[in-house]
Amino acid sequence: MSGSLPVTDPAGDLIAEDLACRRGERLIFAGVSFRLPAGGALVLTGANGSGKTSLLRLLAGLIGAAAGRLAWGSAPLADDVAGHRARLHYVGHQDGVKPGLTPRETLAFWAALRGVDVRRRAPLLDAALAAFALERVADWPCRWLSAGQRRRLALARLFVAPASLWLLDEPFSALDRDNRMRLERAIEAHRAQSGRIVLATHMPLEIGAAASLMLDAFAPARGDVADG
Repeated sequence: MSGSLPVTDPAGDLIAEDLACRRGERLIFAGVSFRLPAGGALVLTGANGSGKTSLLRLLAGLIGAAAGRLAWGSAPLADDVAGHRARLHYVGHQDGVKPGLTPRETLAFWAALRGVDVRRRAPLLDAALAAFALERVADWPCRWLSAGQRRRLALARLFVAPASLWLLDEPFSALDRDNRMRLERAIEAHRAQSGRIVLATHMPLEIGAAASLMLDAFAPARGDVADG
Protein backbone atom coordinates (compact mmCIF):
# COMPACT_ATOMS: atom_id res chain seq x y z
CA MET A 1 0.00 0.00 0.00
CA SER A 2 1.40 3.39 -0.99
CA GLY A 3 2.76 5.35 1.96
CA SER A 4 2.78 2.40 4.35
CA LEU A 5 5.68 1.46 6.58
CA PRO A 6 7.29 -1.97 6.23
CA VAL A 7 6.69 -4.53 8.93
CA THR A 8 9.68 -5.15 11.17
CA ASP A 9 9.42 -8.88 11.71
CA PRO A 10 10.94 -10.40 14.85
CA ALA A 11 12.60 -13.76 14.44
CA GLY A 12 10.81 -16.95 15.42
CA ASP A 13 7.27 -18.30 15.37
CA LEU A 14 4.42 -17.28 17.63
CA ILE A 15 3.94 -20.43 19.71
CA ALA A 16 1.01 -21.53 21.85
CA GLU A 17 1.31 -24.72 23.90
CA ASP A 18 -1.60 -26.31 25.79
CA LEU A 19 -3.35 -23.01 26.46
CA ALA A 20 -6.36 -22.93 28.74
CA CYS A 21 -8.64 -20.02 29.55
CA ARG A 22 -11.37 -19.55 32.11
CA ARG A 23 -13.94 -16.96 33.12
CA GLY A 24 -14.36 -17.08 36.85
CA GLU A 25 -14.32 -20.79 37.68
CA ARG A 26 -15.62 -21.90 34.28
CA LEU A 27 -13.03 -23.33 31.92
CA ILE A 28 -13.74 -22.10 28.38
CA PHE A 29 -11.12 -24.07 26.47
CA ALA A 30 -8.06 -26.19 27.22
CA GLY A 31 -5.24 -27.82 25.28
CA VAL A 32 -4.99 -25.22 22.49
CA SER A 33 -1.64 -25.41 20.67
CA PHE A 34 -0.38 -23.92 17.41
CA ARG A 35 2.64 -22.32 15.73
CA LEU A 36 2.28 -19.21 13.58
CA PRO A 37 5.29 -18.46 11.36
CA ALA A 38 6.11 -15.26 9.50
CA GLY A 39 3.54 -14.81 6.74
CA GLY A 40 1.13 -17.18 8.45
CA ALA A 41 -2.59 -16.82 9.05
CA LEU A 42 -4.75 -18.59 11.63
CA VAL A 43 -8.54 -18.47 11.40
CA LEU A 44 -10.47 -19.06 14.64
CA THR A 45 -13.96 -20.47 14.32
CA GLY A 46 -16.52 -21.85 16.75
CA ALA A 47 -19.86 -21.20 18.33
CA ASN A 48 -20.58 -18.10 20.39
CA GLY A 49 -18.96 -18.60 23.78
CA SER A 50 -16.34 -21.05 22.51
CA GLY A 51 -13.53 -18.63 23.40
CA LYS A 52 -12.52 -16.94 20.13
CA THR A 53 -12.37 -13.47 21.66
CA SER A 54 -10.72 -14.80 24.82
CA LEU A 55 -7.97 -16.47 22.79
CA LEU A 56 -7.32 -13.24 20.89
CA ARG A 57 -7.11 -11.35 24.18
CA LEU A 58 -4.67 -13.95 25.49
CA LEU A 59 -2.50 -13.49 22.41
CA ALA A 60 -2.65 -9.71 22.87
CA GLY A 61 -1.43 -9.96 26.47
CA LEU A 62 -4.65 -8.43 27.78
CA ILE A 63 -5.53 -11.41 29.98
CA GLY A 64 -3.50 -14.26 31.38
CA ALA A 65 -3.79 -17.93 30.53
CA ALA A 66 -5.17 -20.36 33.11
CA ALA A 67 -2.61 -22.88 31.91
CA GLY A 68 -0.13 -23.37 29.10
CA ARG A 69 2.60 -21.30 27.49
CA LEU A 70 2.88 -18.49 24.93
CA ALA A 71 6.21 -17.61 23.32
CA TRP A 72 7.71 -15.74 20.40
CA GLY A 73 10.51 -17.98 19.23
CA SER A 74 12.37 -18.98 22.38
CA ALA A 75 11.19 -15.99 24.44
CA PRO A 76 8.11 -16.39 26.69
CA LEU A 77 5.67 -13.54 26.09
CA ALA A 78 5.27 -13.11 29.84
CA ASP A 79 8.91 -11.95 30.03
CA ASP A 80 8.17 -8.78 28.04
CA VAL A 81 4.45 -8.11 27.77
CA ALA A 82 4.95 -4.44 26.85
CA GLY A 83 7.37 -5.35 24.07
CA HIS A 84 4.93 -7.92 22.74
CA ARG A 85 2.06 -5.43 22.68
CA ALA A 86 4.26 -2.99 20.73
CA ARG A 87 4.56 -5.48 17.87
CA LEU A 88 0.84 -6.16 17.45
CA HIS A 89 -2.42 -4.51 16.51
CA TYR A 90 -5.63 -5.75 18.12
CA VAL A 91 -8.98 -4.81 16.58
CA GLY A 92 -11.80 -6.06 18.78
CA HIS A 93 -15.59 -5.96 18.66
CA GLN A 94 -15.67 -2.36 19.87
CA ASP A 95 -14.54 0.17 17.27
CA GLY A 96 -13.04 2.57 19.83
CA VAL A 97 -14.17 5.63 17.83
CA LYS A 98 -14.58 8.95 19.70
CA PRO A 99 -17.71 10.75 18.42
CA GLY A 100 -16.13 14.22 18.60
CA LEU A 101 -13.02 13.39 16.58
CA THR A 102 -12.82 13.10 12.82
CA PRO A 103 -11.44 9.98 11.12
CA ARG A 104 -8.27 11.91 10.25
CA GLU A 105 -7.84 13.04 13.87
CA THR A 106 -8.52 9.51 15.10
CA LEU A 107 -5.79 8.08 12.90
CA ALA A 108 -3.39 10.89 13.80
CA PHE A 109 -3.89 10.16 17.49
CA TRP A 110 -3.27 6.45 16.89
CA ALA A 111 -0.09 7.20 14.90
CA ALA A 112 1.22 9.43 17.69
CA LEU A 113 0.38 6.80 20.29
CA ARG A 114 2.38 4.24 18.31
CA GLY A 115 5.37 6.58 18.02
CA VAL A 116 5.20 7.27 14.29
CA ASP A 117 7.50 10.16 13.35
CA VAL A 118 5.46 13.31 12.75
CA ARG A 119 7.13 13.80 9.37
CA ARG A 120 5.73 10.46 8.18
CA ARG A 121 2.19 10.84 9.45
CA ALA A 122 0.51 12.79 6.64
CA PRO A 123 1.19 10.24 3.84
CA LEU A 124 0.40 7.37 6.19
CA LEU A 125 -2.93 8.90 7.19
CA ASP A 126 -3.83 9.50 3.55
CA ALA A 127 -2.92 5.90 2.67
CA ALA A 128 -4.88 4.50 5.62
CA LEU A 129 -7.98 6.51 4.70
CA ALA A 130 -7.69 5.42 1.07
CA ALA A 131 -7.27 1.76 2.04
CA PHE A 132 -10.88 1.68 3.24
CA ALA A 133 -12.37 4.40 1.02
CA LEU A 134 -12.77 6.91 3.86
CA GLU A 135 -11.44 9.98 2.05
CA ARG A 136 -14.90 11.53 1.59
CA VAL A 137 -15.67 11.40 5.32
CA ALA A 138 -12.13 12.02 6.59
CA ASP A 139 -13.03 15.35 8.18
CA TRP A 140 -16.54 14.56 9.38
CA PRO A 141 -17.17 14.13 13.10
CA CYS A 142 -17.20 10.40 13.78
CA ARG A 143 -20.70 10.70 15.24
CA TRP A 144 -21.91 11.11 11.66
CA LEU A 145 -20.38 7.83 10.47
CA SER A 146 -22.39 4.71 9.76
CA ALA A 147 -21.62 1.42 11.51
CA GLY A 148 -19.74 0.23 8.43
CA GLN A 149 -17.69 3.43 8.24
CA ARG A 150 -16.77 3.19 11.91
CA ARG A 151 -15.65 -0.39 11.37
CA ARG A 152 -13.55 0.63 8.39
CA LEU A 153 -11.96 3.39 10.47
CA ALA A 154 -11.04 0.90 13.19
CA LEU A 155 -9.40 -1.29 10.54
CA ALA A 156 -7.63 1.70 8.95
CA ARG A 157 -5.61 2.04 12.16
CA LEU A 158 -3.72 -1.07 11.06
CA PHE A 159 -1.99 1.03 8.41
CA VAL A 160 -0.70 4.02 10.35
CA ALA A 161 2.05 2.10 12.18
CA PRO A 162 3.80 -1.19 11.39
CA ALA A 163 3.08 -4.26 13.49
CA SER A 164 4.11 -7.83 12.85
CA LEU A 165 0.99 -9.42 14.35
CA TRP A 166 -2.60 -8.50 13.56
CA LEU A 167 -5.27 -9.86 15.91
CA LEU A 168 -8.72 -9.28 14.40
CA ASP A 169 -12.02 -10.12 16.06
CA GLU A 170 -14.85 -10.50 13.52
CA PRO A 171 -13.16 -7.93 11.25
CA PHE A 172 -15.69 -8.41 8.42
CA SER A 173 -18.63 -7.39 10.59
CA ALA A 174 -20.62 -4.47 9.09
CA LEU A 175 -18.52 -4.48 5.90
CA ASP A 176 -20.11 -4.69 2.46
CA ARG A 177 -18.68 -6.84 -0.32
CA ASP A 178 -16.28 -4.18 -1.66
CA ASN A 179 -14.83 -3.49 1.77
CA ARG A 180 -14.53 -7.19 2.60
CA MET A 181 -12.42 -7.45 -0.56
CA ARG A 182 -10.32 -4.45 0.57
CA LEU A 183 -9.64 -6.14 3.88
CA GLU A 184 -8.77 -9.44 2.22
CA ARG A 185 -6.27 -7.62 -0.03
CA ALA A 186 -4.81 -5.84 3.01
CA ILE A 187 -4.35 -9.18 4.77
CA GLU A 188 -2.62 -10.62 1.71
CA ALA A 189 -0.27 -7.62 1.52
CA HIS A 190 0.55 -7.85 5.24
CA ARG A 191 1.40 -11.54 4.94
CA ALA A 192 3.54 -10.86 1.87
CA GLN A 193 5.68 -8.62 4.12
CA SER A 194 6.08 -11.52 6.60
CA GLY A 195 3.29 -10.24 8.81
CA ARG A 196 1.15 -12.64 10.84
CA ILE A 197 -2.63 -12.73 11.19
CA VAL A 198 -4.94 -14.35 13.75
CA LEU A 199 -8.60 -13.62 13.18
CA ALA A 200 -11.91 -14.82 14.54
CA THR A 201 -14.81 -15.05 12.15
CA HIS A 202 -18.11 -16.73 11.39
CA MET A 203 -18.01 -15.71 7.71
CA PRO A 204 -16.47 -17.50 4.70
CA LEU A 205 -13.07 -16.03 3.82
CA GLU A 206 -10.77 -15.84 0.82
CA ILE A 207 -7.46 -16.21 2.65
CA GLY A 208 -4.96 -18.47 0.98
CA ALA A 209 -3.02 -21.15 2.89
CA ALA A 210 -4.56 -20.19 6.23
CA ALA A 211 -4.60 -22.64 9.13
CA SER A 212 -7.90 -23.15 10.96
CA LEU A 213 -8.65 -23.72 14.63
CA MET A 214 -12.17 -24.80 15.65
CA LEU A 215 -12.40 -23.89 19.32
CA ASP A 216 -15.47 -26.04 19.93
CA ALA A 217 -13.08 -28.99 19.77
CA PHE A 218 -11.22 -27.69 22.84
CA ALA A 219 -14.21 -27.28 25.13
CA PRO A 220 -13.50 -29.08 28.42
CA ALA A 221 -15.77 -31.58 30.07
CA ARG A 222 -18.55 -29.83 31.95
CA GLY A 223 -17.55 -28.81 35.45
CA ASP A 224 -13.79 -28.88 34.81
CA VAL A 225 -11.74 -26.11 36.43
CA ALA A 226 -8.33 -24.96 35.21
CA ASP A 227 -5.31 -24.94 37.51
CA GLY A 228 -3.73 -21.63 38.50
